[in-house]
Amino acid sequence: MVTIGTASARPGEVDTGRLAVGETRDGSAFGLPVAVVNGEKPGKTLYIQAASDGDELNGVGVVQRVVPRLDPAELSGTVLVVGIVNYHGFQVAEHRNPIDGVKTNRTYPGHESGSSSERISAATYEVAKRADLVLDLHQGSTSRMLNEVRVRCGRRHRLHDACLELAKVFGCGYILDMKGPSGQLARVAPDDGIPTVDPELGGCVGWDETSIRLGVRGVFNVLRYYDFLGADADLEPQTKAAGFEYYTSPAGGLISFAVELGDRVRRGDTLFEVTTPFGEPKATVTAASGGVFWRSRRLPQAATGEYVCSVGTGISRY
Repeated sequence: MVTIGTASARPGEVDTGRLAVGETRDGSAFGLPVAVVNGEKPGKTLYIQAASDGDELNGVGVVQRVVPRLDPAELSGTVLVVGIVNYHGFQVAEHRNPIDGVKTNRTYPGHESGSSSERISAATYEVAKRADLVLDLHQGSTSRMLNEVRVRCGRRHRLHDACLELAKVFGCGYILDMKGPSGQLARVAPDDGIPTVDPELGGCVGWDETSIRLGVRGVFNVLRYYDFLGADADLEPQTKAAGFEYYTSPAGGLISFAVELGDRVRRGDTLFEVTTPFGEPKATVTAASGGVFWRSRRLPQAATGEYVCSVGTGISRY
């Protein structure tokens, strides 16, 4: 029997339920939606979670489509899922947890008697620690962004190669191999010996069908490659970046981009122009070095010094 909260499944069974983590402001108990898919045959354990940032919904779309497709009769091992981590942020479509104003994916491994986010992180990390592999599904919030997988443990970490392999297997086409901030699940779990990555499934308001389908494909690639399912994974070479250059607006106005997501840029290439509402030119921003146009703001208006876009640097094929 494998259990998460109220969800329990014997070999060959699937069950869903709730993982209790506290009470809302009116004193009502609440829990995170969880699923257990327990294969008929023994094997590894995969942990998947989504929406630790409450407005990043593409991962929820992936979970919604993956779990019904998992047949425990064909599965070796177990898949554990927390479908919505940032419960409070999800309810109001906000990035941070509105109860404590904290970004939940900065609070791992959490604390069972800490803030709201720390309690959620502690409860979900107890589940994650039972796994052999972890997928923490994200997206670029409301930015426009490439579909990518982030390796966050750092290139000197003892599990770096295993995390990088997991990122390639997931196969979004792009990998960011850059040490992440403290408190990220993909930083913390490798310290406990668990290869972990966070797929960043594009960026949008709401959810995006293309990114969701790519995420579903990625999960099944992982299940096939690591012998949960008896089929071959569809592996392809990935474009890997070692870091970012961030660009802000030198003037207030409307942004017009000269490149598209995924374009290769060279040093000196125009990235964007700033104009008045009447189309009068105010500034032109060029690339400081070569790379891949990786991420950009969605809305065209920007104030002086406001973030506009990012270029992935240190590009290689993996």
